[in-house]
Amino acid sequence: MRMAIGAAALALCAAAAWLTATAQSDPGTRTTRGALTLENVPETPPAVRERLRQYVNTRGASFQDWLPANGSSGGGILVATRFANTTQIHRVAEPMGARTQITFYDEPVNGAAVRRDGSGGVFFARDSGGDENYQGFLMTAGGVTQFTEPGTRNQSLTQSEDGRLVAWSLAPRDSQNYDIFLADPANPSSRRLIHDGEGAIGPIDFSPDGRRLLLGQYISVTKTRRFVFDLDTNALSEITPDLNVAYDGGEFTPDGRRIIVASDEGRDFLGLVEIDLATGARALLTPDLNWDVESFDLSDDGRMLAYTVNEAGASRVYLRDMRARRILPQPALPPGVVFGLQFDPEGRRLGFTLNSATSPSDAYSYDVRTRVLTRWTQSEVGGLDPATFVTPELISWTSFDGREISGFYYRPRGGRFGSGPHPVIVSIHGGPEGQARPTFSSTIQYWVNELGAAVILPNVRGSTGFGKDFVALDNGARREDSVRDIGALLDWIETRDDLDSERVMVYGGSYGGYMVLASMTHYNDRLAGAVNIVGISNFVTFLENTSGYRRDLRRVEYGDERDPTMRETLMRISPLTNASRITKPLFIIHGANDPRVPVSEAEQLLAAVRGNGGEAWLMLAANEGHGFARRENQEAQREAETLFMQRVLRLN
Repeated sequence: MRMAIGAAALALCAAAAWLTATAQSDPGTRTTRGALTLENVPETPPAVRERLRQYVNTRGASFQDWLPANGSSGGGILVATRFANTTQIHRVAEPMGARTQITFYDEPVNGAAVRRDGSGGVFFARDSGGDENYQGFLMTAGGVTQFTEPGTRNQSLTQSEDGRLVAWSLAPRDSQNYDIFLADPANPSSRRLIHDGEGAIGPIDFSPDGRRLLLGQYISVTKTRRFVFDLDTNALSEITPDLNVAYDGGEFTPDGRRIIVASDEGRDFLGLVEIDLATGARALLTPDLNWDVESFDLSDDGRMLAYTVNEAGASRVYLRDMRARRILPQPALPPGVVFGLQFDPEGRRLGFTLNSATSPSDAYSYDVRTRVLTRWTQSEVGGLDPATFVTPELISWTSFDGREISGFYYRPRGGRFGSGPHPVIVSIHGGPEGQARPTFSSTIQYWVNELGAAVILPNVRGSTGFGKDFVALDNGARREDSVRDIGALLDWIETRDDLDSERVMVYGGSYGGYMVLASMTHYNDRLAGAVNIVGISNFVTFLENTSGYRRDLRRVEYGDERDPTMRETLMRISPLTNASRITKPLFIIHGANDPRVPVSEAEQLLAAVRGNGGEAWLMLAANEGHGFARRENQEAQREAETLFMQRVLRLN
């Protein structure tokens, strides 16, 4: 008989006993803990809280911008990272140097850019309580100036080449149309409306002379438009108006005569195209790849072009010499996902963020002349041993129509969890215009290493990254075909000796929350339970109550609820309509200020499940929106999720 029990095992045993004693609180009785409102959620055992805290307190650092040069070594970079409760902006003077915080707010600040006038000013944006009514600010040595109108939603902040002007899009309250504004950011009284917009339109880039704006209008994931707006005449000219394509991004070339943009014209995937603004002639800059180009940056002098390609979820970075018209040797980067490409003003160093399945986001740069990769930050992982982190494997299975569906499988290591069969957590991404990728998640690593659960991240039809045909397969009346992909995954799980098909749960947020609920209504008898985070419970009430700036965009994807035939379809497939089928435990998590999926979606689902006699846990946060951004709320969420998983997956 073994008397020595590890700390993690003790935590599991203690939690099991705690749950037995406390999980059956009176349904419908609400309690408050700080900003949280709870129903049926037990107190967390101290042993679980202490172990989980290490995982929650991992952090990442994302590259934001290059600081003005200061001698031969350069002026350093800006990064976004969290040391206290929320993400803030920090300055890093040299590679692996100290991170010096420069913004200090209770609300998260996730984006920043250096003003290009050489003054050292910094632009940033933030909202309040997760309401996504973002405001634009300019920080200088003299203080912070808000240049956007209070109480409005602002996005796509774009500055001119000399930093004297900034343009952005503003969505009036409950309107589906964005307007374009322009201002001297140091003088808010200069703010003026320059274009009364239609739909989701916003600035992308200033021409080098500052007299024109490149604008983009998003219609759907498969259709977008590009325009040039003349600031002198207010004339708006559409680029390639006869094409029905998806564009992504866009930059003027240094002469202002052309733009570079990602386009899927004539292809299933996005490639880089150079468009002559006078003639409309288009030249393909990238090979005909079977993957999407997902981000790019052109150096200020126009000589170097950098772009990333999403290859089965991982990033590959390419460099092109625009003068010699040739591809340069690829940077030798660790495997992972790259985002935030940006050349320094000299066009010599490329800054970016690199994230991998076993390492949080960190800031890097690559010298295109010396071909030297430099790491600027090394983010903490809560005192955990990175060698224990699990790298997922790419898997695939055949769905109901013979189509191959893929995903990532995190397999628990041997040792105390043995070879299985392991309980399974199917974590479904949001969007639906999204993709599960092998990025770092301390949550997943906790599930695998501490709970002994196998984790599968599926990319069901409708996911991005697999071409425009694949992304359209779940539109409108075909919505539930993606749910059937989950059913096929459950079939695949049943064939595996290392997986326990009797202990499978689904987990997801936003559209992934809808997928979780739909999976429960279709496969309730094959699932042990579900965690639904800010999820859609009824498509009709969601479309009627989501923020006005999003309503028409979501109708393109889900269908227009004002059409009687589509309304009937949306009602029929909505989880709320079929809530009587949900008899397994359900955990509902939502932010009270969510502008995308209103909290009413959670409340009506809770009432329906409880009305049918089902078991439901509830966690609402008064100071959060579409997901939890504050550390104390994230900790509480992870603790409660752990207790729920231990209950439904029978982890003891």
